[in-house]
Amino acid sequence: MGLAIAEYVARIQAASFSILLLEKNPIAGQETSSRSSEVIHAGIYYSPDSLKARLCVEGRRLLYQYCAQYGVAHRKVGKFIVAQDNEEDALHQIVRQARANGVEELEWTSVKVLLQHEPLVRASHALYSSETGIIDSHAFMDSLLWKAQSAGVQFSPNTTVTRVTPENSHFVVNSVSGSPGNLEPYVFRCTSFINAAGLHAADLAARIEGSDPTLVPRLYLVRGCYFSLSGKPPFRHLIYPVPERAQKGLGVHATLDMTGHVRFGPDVEYIDAINYHVDESRRTHFLQAVQRYYPAVRAEQLQPAYAGIRPKLSAPDAGAEDFLIQDMSSHHMPGLVQLFGIESPGLTAALAIARNVSERLGL
Repeated sequence: MGLAIAEYVARIQAASFSILLLEKNPIAGQETSSRSSEVIHAGIYYSPDSLKARLCVEGRRLLYQYCAQYGVAHRKVGKFIVAQDNEEDALHQIVRQARANGVEELEWTSVKVLLQHEPLVRASHALYSSETGIIDSHAFMDSLLWKAQSAGVQFSPNTTVTRVTPENSHFVVNSVSGSPGNLEPYVFRCTSFINAAGLHAADLAARIEGSDPTLVPRLYLVRGCYFSLSGKPPFRHLIYPVPERAQKGLGVHATLDMTGHVRFGPDVEYIDAINYHVDESRRTHFLQAVQRYYPAVRAEQLQPAYAGIRPKLSAPDAGAEDFLIQDMSSHHMPGLVQLFGIESPGLTAALAIARNVSERLGL
């Protein structure tokens, strides 16, 4: 999010602002952004009129344009959403929601046609999304950073914000920068401060003096593990089951990387602290989930791959929550924009979110 926002503001207002992009890690995008399924979502699953729905659809179109213009590796591979017996009603609901979100490129497909394209998939009913794709997320982030720096953005890695103090029409930002054991204080002033800290957004918000703590939501850490599939790739498209109840996740689905290799995931596990460990014992859970639509898979073909962590706004026993983007209209602090709960489809929506944040600042 920070990369996309910095690049967009620099592109439209390069002569008006000095832009500083702070990153607590040595390299940008080492957390949620680099640990996803790298899917470009069509905008199917989200509640109509939600930020997720609107920004995903807008962001998807912007993202395909960006990738084509700047040579970022991507493929519009398409996706089948498959249902088993007694799940057809869920597909009808998905179609209704997609139409309400402005996604017209979602079609019913017969099982016969599905099997012509994906003969190893088992399903009773299916939908096909032609606008779903995949992207090299690392190449996308590298491109955003290069374009931002080329437009004058200063990138400061290994930098942690410790306190933000509103002062007249500015913010005084206190931070420390450098490697452990060699940290130096770094203090500066800015007219606008954008909190796009992902997993750490709530912690950063709590360091803004004078802000209303009741406006800072609780962010739940939700780990999603991935297992890779050994052997010849069995699919040419993405294969998604019917989404999980209350949209905790989209189910353990089959995705492709840019080389065509298949991986399954993510699952959903609420955790108390950041931990990217993939427990091999979860193989049984993955096997059962995948066999519902790919019965030929064997346990020994599933290998632990990696895990990502989503910053969710929804509690374990609650329904899905929307993105939360706060501006002056909610917290009454001019120049401050805060982003909370930017999980999936955050990657797809990144360029649209950047435009939205810019508009909230009146740029």
